[in-house]
Amino acid sequence: MSLLEARDIVAGYGETEILHGVSITVEKNQIVTIIGPNGSGKSTLLKTIFGLLRPKQGSVRFNGEDITGTPPETMVRKGLCYVPQSSNVFPSLSIHENLEMGAFVRKDDYSQRIREVYDLFPDLIKRKNDRAGTLSGGQRQMLAVARALMVDPVMLLLDEPSAGLAPNLVASVLQIIIGINQAGVAILLVEQNAREALKLSSRGYILASGQNQLEDDGNKLLNNPDVARLYLGG
Repeated sequence: MSLLEARDIVAGYGETEILHGVSITVEKNQIVTIIGPNGSGKSTLLKTIFGLLRPKQGSVRFNGEDITGTPPETMVRKGLCYVPQSSNVFPSLSIHENLEMGAFVRKDDYSQRIREVYDLFPDLIKRKNDRAGTLSGGQRQMLAVARALMVDPVMLLLDEPSAGLAPNLVASVLQIIIGINQAGVAILLVEQNAREALKLSSRGYILASGQNQLEDDGNKLLNNPDVARLYLGG
């Protein structure tokens, strides 16, 4: 049984249809990357999986359960968390308060989990009392991921976590993603740094014009000359 199965998803905004029958599968403990040109529907797919958009057609199954159109708060309780590309922290709250907000669905003592998350993101603990709005772009992205980890998710949906970051910070963010995955968290990743993302992925999907174009192992996509020419910059 796959961890996540999205089948024949048709979705969009109002009367505008963005996805035209997209299907993806993520197995337990995998990193799977979605690449494709701007406007191909990558972010729309993540929002539909997470319940921010309800598909017009198709289904989403998570851990064997049909979760199509389930509200995001319920998704979080089931262990599926989403980190959007922007507006992903509470800028007026401190780093520590942001992490506490990430634990809003927990009913237990999460103090140990906060310590574990700080261990993963040592740069954050140094500034835990600073407002999130004072952080750099890279630090905000790290905080957004850290907040999602507060509920011990089974799977993360990450939308462009390295967008707008300097190359050295891109490498840091991708290393953190590898570490999270090695701790047992599956990851579905939308990433503009397609070549680097595919290197760490079990499998990759290419979307274009709201449709599946190609699916293969990450390394095979990297070594596919047509993929390199069309989607990886040559």
